[in-house]
Amino acid sequence: MTVHLLKLCVGAESVEDMLDWIASGQPGWPAGCSMHVTRMWPKREAEVLDGGSLYWVIKGMILLRQPILGLEKVDEGDGIARCGIVMDRRALRTEPSPRRPFQGWRYLAPSEAPRDLSASRIREDALPPGMAEALAAFGVR
Repeated sequence: MTVHLLKLCVGAESVEDMLDWIASGQPGWPAGCSMHVTRMWPKREAEVLDGGSLYWVIKGMILLRQPILGLEKVDEGDGIARCGIVMDRRALRTEPSPRRPFQGWRYLAPSEAPRDLSASRIREDALPPGMAEALAAFGVR
């Protein structure tokens, strides 16, 4: 059974900022992939690796996801074991879904994950802050 990860995107002001970071190909990333390093290793590793994605929360809204390809041990030379979440560089925009702030990452059940935007909506600009939350409260996506 698949489970996804949910993570706050700190430092990105928009989907475009995040897409630029993904496209930058940081040193140490596996070829053709992107990686996010975190201190905790998912206890539900098998479920995450069974088709899971990392859903990014940008400015209080889930707006983007990246399919997870693997988990790697990362050693930064300080004796602290870390988990590198290896993801496809293909980032998929999702329907906006509000989320409150949290620390670290959280599991996200497939039934709670927002749908990918349809091809006709990919170029849409994000709604102004507060508007997406108000529409979601009325069940409008």
